[in-house]
Amino acid sequence: MKRRALIRHLKKHGCYLVREGSNHSVWGNLTLNVKTVVPRHTEIKNQLAKDICKDLKIPTL
Repeated sequence: MKRRALIRHLKKHGCYLVREGSNHSVWGNLTLNVKTVVPRHTEIKNQLAKDICKDLKIPTL
């Protein structure tokens, strides 16, 4: 999966960028007060994308 598609999905479900790291970006869900990291690779494996959505408690892709 492309990273851009995942970011678009996160924003659509109310998630926001908390901070940028050197290799990862930290994303959070404001309503549930949870955070997770998203790698900066252009391609993200589908299982990792599902785990990121699960961590942020939003529907999977």
